[in-house]
Amino acid sequence: MEKLTRENAKLTEALPIKVVQFGEGNFLRAFVDYIIDKLNKEANFNAGVAVIQPLAGGLVEMLNEQDGLYNLFMKGVKQGEEIQQQRTISCIQKGINPYKDYDEYLKLAEEESLEFIISNTTEAGIAYDDSDTLEGTPHKSFPAKLTALLYRRFKHFNADASKGLTIIPCELINHNADTLKKIILQYAQLWQLEDEFISWIDNSNSFHNTLVDRIVPGYPKDDIEAYQSQLEFEDKLIVSAEVFLLWVIEGDEKLKAKIPFDKIDENIVVVKDMQPYRTRKVRILNGAHTTMVPFSLLFGNETVKETVDDSFTGAFVKEAIFNEIIPTLSLSEEELKTFAEEVLDRFRNPFIKHQLASIALNSISKFKVRVLPSLLVFQTNCKRLPLHLVFAFACLIRFYRGEWNNKVLPVKDDEAVINEIKRIWENHSYQEISHAVLSNEKFWDADLTEVPELQEKVALALELIETKGIEEAYKNFTEKA
Repeated sequence: MEKLTRENAKLTEALPIKVVQFGEGNFLRAFVDYIIDKLNKEANFNAGVAVIQPLAGGLVEMLNEQDGLYNLFMKGVKQGEEIQQQRTISCIQKGINPYKDYDEYLKLAEEESLEFIISNTTEAGIAYDDSDTLEGTPHKSFPAKLTALLYRRFKHFNADASKGLTIIPCELINHNADTLKKIILQYAQLWQLEDEFISWIDNSNSFHNTLVDRIVPGYPKDDIEAYQSQLEFEDKLIVSAEVFLLWVIEGDEKLKAKIPFDKIDENIVVVKDMQPYRTRKVRILNGAHTTMVPFSLLFGNETVKETVDDSFTGAFVKEAIFNEIIPTLSLSEEELKTFAEEVLDRFRNPFIKHQLASIALNSISKFKVRVLPSLLVFQTNCKRLPLHLVFAFACLIRFYRGEWNNKVLPVKDDEAVINEIKRIWENHSYQEISHAVLSNEKFWDADLTEVPELQEKVALALELIETKGIEEAYKNFTEKA
């Protein structure tokens, strides 16, 4: 089989460098580059991408060997229908390793056509390192690299306001663009750069907070022969992803005019404030995961798909989402229900085997952030407790005991947390266990015994779980509570 190259694939048209992208990994290639490729082909965006390898080790060399080309396979379920799509992505024009050719990296600042900076350098990537200097070749941190690039552009174009860039980070931290801008300005101060440069950063460049959501398993090494057999040329950078995609970007009409997102049929939302969307994702998608994990493992399921497909556990998860989580959120009910149905489609994806044990890590802290707010808001608004979330809370506490029906449970957390809950389980009554866990402010940043009836209902659920098993306990709990 011949190698995938532009000449072989007859994709030789060169595009102007409009985007500098920090990160060459699976996620950006299956998410941002897919969108840019679609914009090019369907909306005449005419954007070439220069990819920067953010770490010394990476895929840029392999990417250049394939002239920036690779194949994306998207698989999933949409409204109950299985979907499989394949696309050759051709927007990447070149890859640069700044650890080997720092000058070539900095020369990107002089590109007339450059308009956008995109990044995904992991949550740890947007960080400040005061040992970085302006002359770093290259710098240790991504923000330092970007500051140096922006300063070179500022100098080369003599502070031309029209040469400012649109900066859209995709790292999974809240307020990612605000944080990145703050660190860039820290470097400007550290390196004693001109006040005019700081003003140019503030007034001529725009920074856009984002929320990104797509499951990207990446290179399908276990099934590579099956994937490769569908292609004409050998591709060492095949990437697989689910069909679902969501990109929420804080922006205005100016951003919409720069990027014609409305010309392509993708789930991309430009809004003034992305926080309601972030809360929606954390409470519904992540909250459903955290709600189901201990409950479903104790029932006997192993995967997310098994959980939503089972008549009992699937109904439990759906009840929790639609009747207890959605009523606590501020977006429109129709929008929230549509999102929730998409989430359940993603959970049912037959192409992704999502092990419950793999998402059990740090379940106490996850429950605090993802589920507890829904429980508390529901109780405040409705003057009663959401029984499914309370039962899931009891399952979480039982899960941390570490064994069930003579089997070891996949409890993964800080040793101090695990030991504390095991110590609590040495108490002799379920009321005492419930009180000890709920009153532990190190876990919840609050004393949850002050929530009306919560301690009593968790104690009742714990006793029923222990004596009757999950399914019978749930039925008895909802009748008695």
